[in-house]
Amino acid sequence: MPEMPEVEIIRRALAGQIIGKTVQSIDLRLPRLIKWPSAETFQQSVVGRTITSVERRGKYLIFHLDEELLLVVHLRMTGRLIYVMPGMPHDKYTRVIFTFTDDHALLYADTRTLGTLYLITPEELWRIGGLNAMGPEPLSPEFTGEYLQSIAANYRGTVKGLLLNQKAIGGLGNIYVDESLHLSGIHPSRSGNSLSGEEIDRLYTRINQVISEGIQHGGTTVRDYRNSNGQSGGHQHHLHVYGRKNQACLLCGCLIAKTEVAGRGTHYCPSCQPQGCKPVHT
Repeated sequence: MPEMPEVEIIRRALAGQIIGKTVQSIDLRLPRLIKWPSAETFQQSVVGRTITSVERRGKYLIFHLDEELLLVVHLRMTGRLIYVMPGMPHDKYTRVIFTFTDDHALLYADTRTLGTLYLITPEELWRIGGLNAMGPEPLSPEFTGEYLQSIAANYRGTVKGLLLNQKAIGGLGNIYVDESLHLSGIHPSRSGNSLSGEEIDRLYTRINQVISEGIQHGGTTVRDYRNSNGQSGGHQHHLHVYGRKNQACLLCGCLIAKTEVAGRGTHYCPSCQPQGCKPVHT
């Protein structure tokens, strides 16, 4: 699933490609992906509208249209947004085609068809529960060490489960949570309220670090992620634990282990991330 860095990479590219363009037509090849309003109303309302800006919130992309309309796209597991010029081939999994008045197009492609699209006004954000209730995201002024301390202090579940909770922190997913915990020396199954102030400070720093590096490297491509030009990211070559089961830890040489925490496949180093409260690496 594209996480915050990947969606941000897509946002930045699309901002330079489609702002100021007007939608000439929409080809809805899979209407059920439109969750609000009806597919017919969606199509009628977007055609003729001009894209004025592109925003991201967590893992959601928000296209601001004129007349104060918001086109919201959640890519979920395998969704992709691809910008194509006239004559360029379309992705074989293309589900929606937005064609602009200059004949360039934005394709929404999705292998597993789990993504969702909405057309709402700013007052209707409540219609998208995951977006409306999202917590502060890394790199934002609202996401502070003090905030992380406050949400962890009384959290008896696993720290991994806390970090994956979008109502607590927006934008973090499985890859970047595993990386953050490893670099912090914290076992993923530790309870949130077991973390010391020092560990919270270290975790806060590492979360921001791995998100920044993910963006810097163009995102992480494990299977499906591509940017808006159809290119893979490069951060997968810089991962410390995720996807590296039975490979040597880059910090200590111990073999990376894989287990399940918070319902997700979880990679960690048994030496760097002991289950007790004291980490090996600081």
